[in-house]
Amino acid sequence: MYKKTITVVSGLPRSGTSMMMKMLEAGGMTILTDEIRTADEDNPKGYYEFERVKQIEEDQDWLPEAQGKAVKMIGALLRHLPPDYAYKVIFVRRRIEEVLASQKQMLIRRGEPTDTISDEEMGALFQRHVEQIEAWLAEQANIDTLYVRYHEVLTSPAEHAQQIDRFLGGVLDQEAMGAVVDPSLHRQRR
Repeated sequence: MYKKTITVVSGLPRSGTSMMMKMLEAGGMTILTDEIRTADEDNPKGYYEFERVKQIEEDQDWLPEAQGKAVKMIGALLRHLPPDYAYKVIFVRRRIEEVLASQKQMLIRRGEPTDTISDEEMGALFQRHVEQIEAWLAEQANIDTLYVRYHEVLTSPAEHAQQIDRFLGGVLDQEAMGAVVDPSLHRQRR
């Protein structure tokens, strides 16, 4: 038997996972965050990250604390989730072109190089990566996955709040979830 369910919000970096965490929080779900990474111009409503997630391959001692809560994790780390828990994964999909544009803008703001790999190469790598993650998720008996599209959540937040709430058991405040979606933050439209 699996331990209590952990909700995982995932996707590519810059795909809308922070927005999804904000929706869950507004809906009444407890989120696991350490608030080390604070809001900034790239994520003015906050990042909702928990730093220990990045070390999941070596450090899984935090997982009992995540039971019954939501935690954010990039897609590449999902493979390290131990099989003795049940997971509800909300995987946020965003157009690859928008992910790349958002990442590039964030790097520019930080004064970091943006020309280490072409957008075409990075886009192809991201696409293969997402396909691999989705294939892996489909094979996991202990993981239920809901795929949501970032731009569709922005255009119909109430509908998606209802879908997400249903996926998570029907206990969240759907109206509050939809109310926190801020279409003005969709700045890298493609």
